[in-house]
Amino acid sequence: MTIFFYDKTFDGLLSAVFDAYSLKIFPEKLLQDGDIIPMFTDTTHMVTTEEEHSKRVWQALQKKLQKNVCNMLMHVWLSELEGSDDLLFRYICKIFATTKNIEYNFGDADILEVEKIARKVSHEAQYIRQFIRFQKAADNIFFAPIKPMYNALPLAIDHFTDRFADQQWVIYDLRRKYGYFYDLQTTKEITFADDDHLLSGKLDESLMAEDEKLFQDLWKGYFKAMTIKERINPRLHKKNMPVRFWRYLTEKQ
Repeated sequence: MTIFFYDKTFDGLLSAVFDAYSLKIFPEKLLQDGDIIPMFTDTTHMVTTEEEHSKRVWQALQKKLQKNVCNMLMHVWLSELEGSDDLLFRYICKIFATTKNIEYNFGDADILEVEKIARKVSHEAQYIRQFIRFQKAADNIFFAPIKPMYNALPLAIDHFTDRFADQQWVIYDLRRKYGYFYDLQTTKEITFADDDHLLSGKLDESLMAEDEKLFQDLWKGYFKAMTIKERINPRLHKKNMPVRFWRYLTEKQ
C-alpha cells in the first residue's frame, strides 16, 4: 500500500495530485501528517503544499471540465466528509487519465458519489440563504449564528454581500468556529476568541439594540398570524425547514 501525507488543505490535495504524476506513484490513501500509518504500507510520501503546483493542476482541470463540474469538486471538499479527499483524488486522476468527457458517466461509482455529495452541499448552502435570521446588536451590527451540517457558508456568503450591502453584519458558523464580517466595503473572515455564549443562537438582551426585541416579537406575531392551523403539515414543514435550523430561527424561539 502506498500512502501520501499532506496538510489537509485543498491546495495540499492538488499538490498531492501533482506529486503523484511527477513521481508516477499513485497512493491508495491520503493521510494527514501525524496519522497512524496503516499496516502493510510499502511506500510513504510527504507532500509539500506548493501554490504553483496546485495552480497548475487546477488550471488543467478548468481546461478539461466545465465550470459547474469544477464547482462540484469544491463542494465535495467543503462537505468535510470522511474519505472525501480520497474520492476527489481518484476523481481527478480519472479525469486526467482520459481524453473523453467522463464527468457525467454515473456508471462510475466515484463520479456518481461526487455528484451526490456536491448536490447535498449545494442544498445546504441554499438552506443557509433561506434560514439566516439577523439580530441587531447595540453597536448596529447585525448578527446571525448558524450551525450547518456541511461547511457551506463560503458558498452562500456572496448572496448576503449583495442582498445586505447597506448594513454591517456578521454571520458565524458555530460548528467550525469562524464566520464573515461585512463592513460595508469588504467581507472578511473572522474568528471569535470566546463564542460559547453564542451557542443558544440568540444574543443576550443586554447586547441587543433597543428596538431589536420589539422587532423579534413583531416577527413572531406575523409568523403566528399567517399560520393556517387547518393546513399545518408537520412532516412537510420539517422537510422544507430542517429541525437542525430551528434554534437559530427567531420565529421558532
